[in-house]
Amino acid sequence: MQTILVIDDDDNLRDTIGVLLEREGFRAILASDGLSGLDQAILAKPSLIITDLRLPGLSGVEVCKRLRSSGVLTPIIVLSAIGEEIDKVLLLEIGADDYVVKPFGTRELLARIRAVLRRQPGVQQKVLTFADVEVNLDRRVVTRRDQEIRFTPAEYNLLTFFLQNPDRPLSRDMILNSVWGYESFPNTRTVDAHVVRLRQKLEADPNCPRHFLTLHKVGYRFLP
Repeated sequence: MQTILVIDDDDNLRDTIGVLLEREGFRAILASDGLSGLDQAILAKPSLIITDLRLPGLSGVEVCKRLRSSGVLTPIIVLSAIGEEIDKVLLLEIGADDYVVKPFGTRELLARIRAVLRRQPGVQQKVLTFADVEVNLDRRVVTRRDQEIRFTPAEYNLLTFFLQNPDRPLSRDMILNSVWGYESFPNTRTVDAHVVRLRQKLEADPNCPRHFLTLHKVGYRFLP
């Protein structure tokens, strides 16, 4: 499980990001100021750091500079408020890998996180399997019996969400929030329709599923 450190003095935003990360299968470490965030970045050795630019005690810019000057190569995503001028040259100079402007959607943040993590040198490809299905998370390729199967982005995101939450009861609302994002408002029937497609593509018998199970009055459970 990859660990992500979130440094932000906004309690609500920091906690919201932490919950989102946990739901997506990451381990979240939260810090409310620059100094404690810097300590956690060095001691906990996270896979990724998300830091606000404006922090009490020690700014996000200074956190980045100190980490890089100490030889810490952990990728960093900077959060900035809307209206703040982002100087991409400055970000490169302080060692940040990417930035996200507030307010942002959950899908945008997750996409940036995964993109930065994929760029890490030396990270081995992550492959998840069940039955005769193989999912390469780095390449976003799904194969069944060595034959590649085409998925829409939503179908693929739903599949990986199930894979990262095996044998857990997942409500339709939880799936909607995690896969489609809090800023999207599709009908819960959207989840049902996409689960049907996963069954058609990946189950030996879509009418009698063994992996993508319906939980009456709850939602779904994925059994590898």
